[in-house]
Amino acid sequence: MTHRPQQPLSSPPRPIGLYDPSEEHDACGVGLVAAIDGKPSRRVVEAGIAALKAVWHRGAVDADGKTGDGAGIHLEIPQDLFREHVTRMGQTPSAARIAVGQVFLPRTDLAAQERCRTIVESEILAAGHAIYGWRQVPVDVSVIGAKAQATRPEIEQIMIAQPDDLDDVAFERALYVIRRRIERKVAAAQIGDFYICSLSARSVIYKGLFLAEQLSVFYPDLKDPRFVSSFALYHQRYSTNTFPQWWLAQPFRVIAHNGEINTLRGNLNWMRSHEIRMASLAFGDRHEDIKPVAPLGASDSAALDAVFELLVRAGRSAPMAKTLLIPETWSKAATMPEAHRAMYAYSNSVMEPWDGPAAIVAFDGRYVMAGMDRNGLRPLRYSLTRDGLLVVGSETGMVAIEEENIAEKGRLGPGRMIAVDLAEGRFHHDREIKDRLAASRPYELWVRHFTGYDEVADARATEPRLHEGDELHRRQLLAGLSHEDMELVLRPQVEDAREAIGSMGDDTPLAVLSARYRPLSHFFRQIDPLREQRVMSLKTRFGNFGNVLDEDNPQDNVLILRSPILTSKEYQALLTYWGDEAAVIDCTFDVTDGPGALRAALDRIRSEAEDAVRSGLGHIFLSDERVGPGRAPVPMILAAGGVHTHLLNTGLRTFASLNVRAADCLDTHSYAVLIGVGATTVNAYLAQEAIRERHARGLFGDRSLDD
Repeated sequence: MTHRPQQPLSSPPRPIGLYDPSEEHDACGVGLVAAIDGKPSRRVVEAGIAALKAVWHRGAVDADGKTGDGAGIHLEIPQDLFREHVTRMGQTPSAARIAVGQVFLPRTDLAAQERCRTIVESEILAAGHAIYGWRQVPVDVSVIGAKAQATRPEIEQIMIAQPDDLDDVAFERALYVIRRRIERKVAAAQIGDFYICSLSARSVIYKGLFLAEQLSVFYPDLKDPRFVSSFALYHQRYSTNTFPQWWLAQPFRVIAHNGEINTLRGNLNWMRSHEIRMASLAFGDRHEDIKPVAPLGASDSAALDAVFELLVRAGRSAPMAKTLLIPETWSKAATMPEAHRAMYAYSNSVMEPWDGPAAIVAFDGRYVMAGMDRNGLRPLRYSLTRDGLLVVGSETGMVAIEEENIAEKGRLGPGRMIAVDLAEGRFHHDREIKDRLAASRPYELWVRHFTGYDEVADARATEPRLHEGDELHRRQLLAGLSHEDMELVLRPQVEDAREAIGSMGDDTPLAVLSARYRPLSHFFRQIDPLREQRVMSLKTRFGNFGNVLDEDNPQDNVLILRSPILTSKEYQALLTYWGDEAAVIDCTFDVTDGPGALRAALDRIRSEAEDAVRSGLGHIFLSDERVGPGRAPVPMILAAGGVHTHLLNTGLRTFASLNVRAADCLDTHSYAVLIGVGATTVNAYLAQEAIRERHARGLFGDRSLDD
């Protein structure tokens, strides 16, 4: 793959000691104010500023008393204000909208600053758009602290004329592509401290490292009576373990987010894979300009925003993007309408959920919306007034509203969302939004094409007998499975259908410190998902290989399994079902090959997997069954993780499933680690044979194998 330059950051800290910027998280205050009728007014701007001031306690303050974690507001562009400025510059603005880019430029390096301006202008002109000029954004630096001042960028606005031949949606999409091209060019020039807060004909973002209550003081624009808006998204950042930076202040281009994305690393890896097939009629031959989707070093919130923005610019509404990225729990929701269930089932075959505590507000150009994640672990409360104002936020009472003026108030529950259609001037509740989304495509028809395991397997087939007697015992020893493992780990799983419970006084050394052999899975730890059992599913899908930007792809090659855990019969049925589309790769090596044998085997396994996928085989099966005298198994965690990562790095992961048959997999933790490193399905064939052998000896009482 060719290297693509990444977006530069504003001097991000580098990893040092126990600190790693990729592990940064925050907890914030977030919300929105919107006029139900969609008409811009000064009242909305003032209410948004007041709400942000009310959540000042959700942000930390530096010792200087002035430097904050970051706060900002996302508003409609006040066209009259900018028209007047263009006129004062000696130009006559057209009747069309004026697009505004809010740009952070290097402040101390004037040569780099001018280079950035040149790149910005050249990309806009190359796209065929006219530039009115630059505007120095008025700022009051007396209200920021020494640390904020030391890293403060130069803040300017570039004003662009909307062409007559582009409607609002097309112009917004063109500006998105232009911004991505600018970011690539600046990164290629290795210029830091550059960031485009917003580049839009609809909205503009004012943000920075000041205290929330100083937003309108630092930016006098926000006090101008001409600054009117139909909506306001606001955000106060609380950096629990992060280094505050100007560019990481929110709102971002589409969303503002409170919470953490727990699946961030996996989501980013999958997005890298999706990029290979990602093209869209919306972007035409410019689709390469929007990659990579998530910038290098982005926080979890910034990465989520980048993907959210991509979906919106490609044509999806903000509510639909939320449905794809942060779905509600649906597989176990007994009362959910079937149309909604079909929509979520389809969405799950298109995009991996970005899972974690999340409360978001978003603006896509038409809809202003607020939504919750499936667990509902971040609060969002709302009030709807009789005079047509919606106020949503992390706390109630952020905007002073007379009680008699409140028509409705409440809180968003897990997976719920509300929205205002600014074009139609309508407020939508959760059920109405989802009814409209579910009816927008024939999801129920599409999911009928999804194949289940029952359609793949022969119900009359029995479990194969693979190994027994001395052969089974030798393989158990080779896999590191002891008699103690059989009694203390495997037995309770069979007899009680539960994990083994150990003593709190366990004095077993950490795996990395142990002088005895420890399976590779012991070097990992997992979080007990018991509290999330009602909102999680083990269903496993094959066939999520399409273009994630294609809204009309029926995904007719999807196979759904009830669980990623396969018996030997199910494993064989799956292998038979895929037939010529499957490649079986041997995960053993010759012990006489010397000290480098394991590394060489891993290199071979990765290479064979890549060759198989490039030749069109869409299902990789890794197996260590060929162990024997002179041949040792590659630990399956190494093999599966190595292939998964290699296919990610070569852009091939979404083209293939990864199925493993592992002798060294015994308990739920082993399964969890294998799935965590990238396995699509897992067959612990040796554990299954051990169960059969012990049952034949009467060690499980009267329980049958069917139990």
